[in-house]
Amino acid sequence: MSKLDQNEFRYWAKYICEISGISLESSKTYLIESRLLPLLKEYDCMAFRDLYQKSRNDATGEIEKRIVDQITTNETSFFRDNHHFEMLKYKIIPDIINRQMQQAYSGDPPSIRIWSAGCSTGQEVYSIAISVQEILDNPKDYNLSVLGTDISGAVISKASSGTYNQMEMERGLPHVALKKYFFQKRNTWKIKDEILELVTFKKVNLFKSFSELGKFDVIFCRNVAIYFQMDDRKKLFQNIEKALAKDGILVIGSTETLTGIAPQYEPRRYLKSVYYQLRK
Repeated sequence: MSKLDQNEFRYWAKYICEISGISLESSKTYLIESRLLPLLKEYDCMAFRDLYQKSRNDATGEIEKRIVDQITTNETSFFRDNHHFEMLKYKIIPDIINRQMQQAYSGDPPSIRIWSAGCSTGQEVYSIAISVQEILDNPKDYNLSVLGTDISGAVISKASSGTYNQMEMERGLPHVALKKYFFQKRNTWKIKDEILELVTFKKVNLFKSFSELGKFDVIFCRNVAIYFQMDDRKKLFQNIEKALAKDGILVIGSTETLTGIAPQYEPRRYLKSVYYQLRK
């Protein structure tokens, strides 16, 4: 197995941060080695420095995309930290609907836009859609949409298919939800159309402008910023601020905090969960 020396690690870490925003400490040398080794074979490189040069000189950007796909951490599961989804069902969505019903004059149905940033292979997106579907009396009476984005085209492709193997299904998905919202297709499970039609997926780099996505009532950005340097974290939440609708809500990871990072957000508590809104 090809090894990285410290000099090689430094320029690889800088390059990876440049193209993905992910910050790697020197203790993560093994991560680069193990995840990029298949690309050495794929692109006929003898060493990591050869792959680096090929990627830098690749005008198509294809090698860079493959590096991002390999290096990103795609740890996810259905209903991960389930208290966030309970909060979504019993606090956030009812508050949005009540507020919109009070402010509406046109008779148009309430519109609910939710964004899952850094959605990986889609389990969070489908968990959100299922949660909201279950709390609404008649989902067709609402303009509900859930957007999932990720920097990796490979995981976006998998997420869009809505297809998962048995092991993925057993990670966090209640049996009742499995029977109600999925159907078996040979050795895999596929999400039913009633949920699939609520969601869309798109490849998005969170360090480039995403103003074209519009405004969202709820943004899930859980366990994404932990991979970034402090300055990049601040920049991320400044950008997310522009994507929040008036009175919009931000949900971050259970072990994360915005203290010292984004003072423009005010934490609010619901039972065991915390969500954030912009200070008035």
